[in-house]
Amino acid sequence: MSTVANCPTCGGISKTKETNDETIYEAIQNNELLKKVGQMKKAMQKFKEKAEALEIELNKLKDK
Repeated sequence: MSTVANCPTCGGISKTKETNDETIYEAIQNNELLKKVGQMKKAMQKFKEKAEALEIELNKLKDK
């Protein structure tokens, strides 16, 4: 997944790429931005599920 940041030149939302100590900003269209948000939501949901499962397992180990 690429990094998303605000462009210092135009202030728009853009993808960033770093090559040879140089940061390149590429503008993102609204549909791309929505896709990125969807990807982030899915990733956060997976992380949340894993954390909850580990918490349950930890509680079971504490009870023993």
